[in-house]
Amino acid sequence: MNFWETVTGSDLTRDWQAFEARAEALPDDYRAAWEQIKGHLHPHGDFTGRNLMPILDAALGLLEETAADGQSVHEVLGDDIRGFCAALAGGEGARTYRDRWRQQLNRNVARKLSRLGG
Repeated sequence: MNFWETVTGSDLTRDWQAFEARAEALPDDYRAAWEQIKGHLHPHGDFTGRNLMPILDAALGLLEETAADGQSVHEVLGDDIRGFCAALAGGEGARTYRDRWRQQLNRNVARKLSRLGG
């Protein structure tokens, strides 16, 4: 990946389009699960979502393999797709972008307040 692709995010667009093309080949129930996985993983992404690309690739690969083996999506993911996604993102309680921004804001406010008080 070159500098321009990194700055513009064109590499992410290309990867995302490849994911969606792969997902189109999945059976309907697997495509529905893919949509849920994307929705549940999105809050765990950084500003660009670049950190989620390997996770999404692995999740889509799992769906492709199990669909090819003839397993049902329920057998693969169970009833708790949100929990499955939390485990992929680093476990239950994994920090989301909101958590990171909140922590950064709290640090900045504490720093400003310490300058005023001292």
